[in-house]
Amino acid sequence: MTPTRIFRQPAPFFVNRACFCVNFVASAYCGRFFVELIEETFLMDIKSRLLDAQAIDRALMRMSHEIIEKNQDEKEICLFGILRRGEPLAKQIAENIAKISDVRINTGALDISFYRDDLTKVDEAPRLNGTSADFTVQDKTVVLVDDVLYTGRTARAAMEAVLALGRPKRIQLAVLVDRGHRELPIRGDFVGKNVPTSQKELVSVRVPEFDGVKEVVIVDNN
Repeated sequence: MTPTRIFRQPAPFFVNRACFCVNFVASAYCGRFFVELIEETFLMDIKSRLLDAQAIDRALMRMSHEIIEKNQDEKEICLFGILRRGEPLAKQIAENIAKISDVRINTGALDISFYRDDLTKVDEAPRLNGTSADFTVQDKTVVLVDDVLYTGRTARAAMEAVLALGRPKRIQLAVLVDRGHRELPIRGDFVGKNVPTSQKELVSVRVPEFDGVKEVVIVDNN
């Protein structure tokens, strides 16, 4: 029986390229560099950075002071962060208020599962899935916290979720960025930064808990 000789052929270019990418991913897996490289080079074109970490902290501290000034009794305030990125913002505001007035504010999370209306319009009607709170909203001042205020549909859905828990004394809205283009008569009571934008642009708030970085950027939606 004649032995069969196997000739090793050079791997096609795309195979070599794929192997290089796999090795690069493995070596950079624990770092933020690869994630940022993919986001900025392949997935989105960042036009400008609106806020860095220090600017976000200053805006949230100012908003915390405004919340205290507008609501005389801090003990009657409770915060709800709208998931996902509203939750860490709400926690930071609660920590700020504790530093300012030495009062611990009840803080919960609202889970409104849908495609965010400042990123996509795949889902016309937000769906309310659940909340995380171990306190009552009855006769309280509820401050909803979100990262971006755009059409107002997220805030409306969040208000419905709060009202399903009880009858608060009032509901207020705190947003880090108001980018305009409202479709509902909703406004922010406490706003970190007003930013005029085109509807062809996206406003992306990045937080360490989910993104490994703290900043606000404008991205081309092309």
